[in-house]
Amino acid sequence: MASQLLADEAADNIVRTSRTSLGDSLRSVTYFTRDDYEQLYLRDDLSRDADLTSFIGIEWRGFKTAQAAYEGTELGDYQYTIRVFENGYLMRVTDNREGVFVTTDSLTMGDFNNVAQSVRKVLRDDI
Repeated sequence: MASQLLADEAADNIVRTSRTSLGDSLRSVTYFTRDDYEQLYLRDDLSRDADLTSFIGIEWRGFKTAQAAYEGTELGDYQYTIRVFENGYLMRVTDNREGVFVTTDSLTMGDFNNVAQSVRKVLRDDI
């Protein structure tokens, strides 16, 4: 898939990393910045009618709010966020300038840890 926000190799690496970590549980992968977003992957059985602009706004503001609230606490540095819904999960991996959210079917904490570490490495290395 040709990406407008990312180099094609970085976009492919994010999707490949997510698919490898999550297999058929992966529902979607979206890359975002403060100003824009791009859905990099959507599983074939899902519709394209999600309001991604609202999702991005919530995830970006959510990161800033959480980062400020927990900064310097005994919990340590922020790693990633998991939101639990009736039909799946949304995991956000974000830094100060960009992020990825991945939606999935049911997973274990180990699965989330694997994909978060893998996506963070791709963001750090390829972008």
